[in-house]
Amino acid sequence: MIVPGADGVRHPVAGRPAGPSVLREYALLADGYRGALVDPAGNIDWLCAPGWDSASVFGGLLGARGRYGLTPTDPRTVWGGYYEPGTLVWTSRWVTTGGIVESREALAFPGDERRLVLLRRVHALDHDAELTVRLEPAADFGRSGLSELRREGAGWSARSGDLYLRFSGAARLCPEDACALTGTLRIAAGDRCDLVLEISADPIRQPPPDPESTWRSTRHAWRSGIPSFSDCVARRDARFAHAVLRGLTRPGGGTVAAVTTSLPERARTGRNYDYRYAWIRDQCYTGLAAAAAGAEDLLDRAVEFVRTRLADDGAAMAPAYTAEGLPVPDQRPLPHLPGYPGGEVRVGNWVRGQFQLDAFGECLLLLAAAARRDRLDAGSWQAAQVAAGAVERRWRDADSGIWELAPRQWTHSKLTCVAGLRAAARVAPASQAARWSSLADTILADVGRRALHGSGRWQRAYDDARVDAALLLPVVRGALPPEDPRSVATRRAVLTELAEDGYLYRYRPDERPLGDAEGAFLLCGFIAALASHQAGDAVGAHRWFERNRAGCGPPGLYTEEYDVQQRQLRGNLPQAFVHALLLETAVTLSAPGGAGVT
Repeated sequence: MIVPGADGVRHPVAGRPAGPSVLREYALLADGYRGALVDPAGNIDWLCAPGWDSASVFGGLLGARGRYGLTPTDPRTVWGGYYEPGTLVWTSRWVTTGGIVESREALAFPGDERRLVLLRRVHALDHDAELTVRLEPAADFGRSGLSELRREGAGWSARSGDLYLRFSGAARLCPEDACALTGTLRIAAGDRCDLVLEISADPIRQPPPDPESTWRSTRHAWRSGIPSFSDCVARRDARFAHAVLRGLTRPGGGTVAAVTTSLPERARTGRNYDYRYAWIRDQCYTGLAAAAAGAEDLLDRAVEFVRTRLADDGAAMAPAYTAEGLPVPDQRPLPHLPGYPGGEVRVGNWVRGQFQLDAFGECLLLLAAAARRDRLDAGSWQAAQVAAGAVERRWRDADSGIWELAPRQWTHSKLTCVAGLRAAARVAPASQAARWSSLADTILADVGRRALHGSGRWQRAYDDARVDAALLLPVVRGALPPEDPRSVATRRAVLTELAEDGYLYRYRPDERPLGDAEGAFLLCGFIAALASHQAGDAVGAHRWFERNRAGCGPPGLYTEEYDVQQRQLRGNLPQAFVHALLLETAVTLSAPGGAGVT
C-alpha cells in the first residue's frame, strides 16, 4: 500500500518500497499522441496527458504520485509478457501458484489528440483469478490528486488537475482517502473482464466506449499498416521496431525521441534529459528506415514534418521541436520529485539554443530518399533547396554536432552535409545537381585538409584528433566510397579502438576504460553493422547486428545506452533512433550487395 503525501511524492508504508523497476522490464503502450510504461507488477508507472510533453498523470517512474495498478494478489507470482506481432498491444502474463492470468493492454489506436482510451482486458486462463486494482491519478507530476469523484453508471468519473477522467467496468471499486479507487477483482476460470480508462483535456460527454469494438478497431489499425518484411532478417524485431516508431509518431507531427524524461544515462553524473520532443535528426533516421522498409506512411510523415520546419524556419531551423512542431521549452528542474534513482527530474531541453549543422545534411538525405520513391511534392522539393542553401551559408560555422557538445568544427557534421548534397544532386535537375555536387566537393576538400589524422583516418573535429563512431555514418550515406582509403582507415580505427564485447562506444571521453564513463551506444552498434555490410563483410555485419539486437529487455525495447557490464538499459525509454537503425539494418542486411538505403 502507498500513502500519498502532500508534496506529491509517493511514500512507502510498512516496509514496502515505492521504487520503480529496472528499465529493461518496462513495456510500452502508445497511440501517436502519448505513451505509457507498464511494469512487471501490472502498474502503469508512466503516462503524460494529454500529449507527449504534458505533465505526468501517472508518474511513479520518477517518484511522483500517480499509478494505475492491476496486480495478482498471490505473492508467489512469476511475470512475463508479449506483444501481438507488429503492434503495441501488450499482454502481461502472470503464473501464480493457482494458475495463469493475463491482462491485454493497449492505448486505443489510432489515438485522439485530446482524449486517450486505455484498455485492459483481464483473462483468467485456467483457474479463478484475484487481482488488486488501484487507480490513483495525480496530474501535474503528482501535485493534483483526485477531485469531483462520483459514480457514473458502471464506473466512476472524476477530475485530476485540468484533466477529466472516466473509469468503466469498475463499479465495485471504492474510494480510498479521496486519492484513489481501490478494490479486488475476482474472475472465474475462463472468464474475462474489461477495464476502460478515459483521460481527456475536455469534459467527457460521449457514451463510454464499447470494449469489444474498441479492441477490434485498435488491432485492425495496427495490423493494417504493417509492411510484409517477408525476407527480412530478424523479422519479428523489425516489425516491432516499425510498431514502436508508429506509436511514437504524432499524426501530422513528429516522432518523439522517447516517451520519458530524466532517466539517467549514468547515475549521479547529471546526464539525464527530457527526450519527449522530436529531433530533426531522429526524424530523418526514422524516415530513412521507413524508406528502406517500404513503410510509406512513416516516410511521408517524416518528410512532412521536416518540410514544414524548413519552410517555417529556413537556415535557423532548430535541432528539435515539440511533436506538434512548436519550440521546445527551456529546461527547468522539478525539485519536488526524487526522480528515477540516480537522476534528477528535468523538463524541457537546452537543445533549442543549439546549431547542429548535420541536421541539414540529414534533411537532404531524407528528401532525396523520398524523391527516389516518388514521394516528394513541389513543397518538399523547395525544402530541399532551403536545406542546401543553409548548408551553403553555414557549413563553415562551428556547431554542436550529433552528440550535442560545445560548438566546434565537427567532422561528422560536415561529412553528413557532403552525403546529403550528393544524394540530393542525384535526383535534382542538372543545374542544381552541378551546384550541389560542387559544394559537396568544396566541403570535402576542406575536411580533407583540416580533419585528416596522420594515420589516414578522419578525426572527430578539426582540433580533436580522437576517433568517433559517428564518422562511420557519412560513408554509409554516400559522402565518399567505402573503399576510399580514408573510409577504410576510419572504419578500422573505430572498430578497433571503440569496440568492446561486440558493442560500440561513441568515443573515448578520457583515459578511463571504455564503459567507465558511459554505456555503449546501440545506435553506433547498428551503424557498425551497416558499415561492415557496405564494405562487404557479411559476417561482421551480422555479428554487429545480432550483438546489439540483444541489448534490450524482455519486451524488446531499447534505450540510448547499454551498460555492458551489468546488462542494463540506460537513459530514456524507448529511444526512437535506435529502433529506426535496427529497422534499417535488418532490411539492409536482407538485401543483396552492399548498398545502403541512400
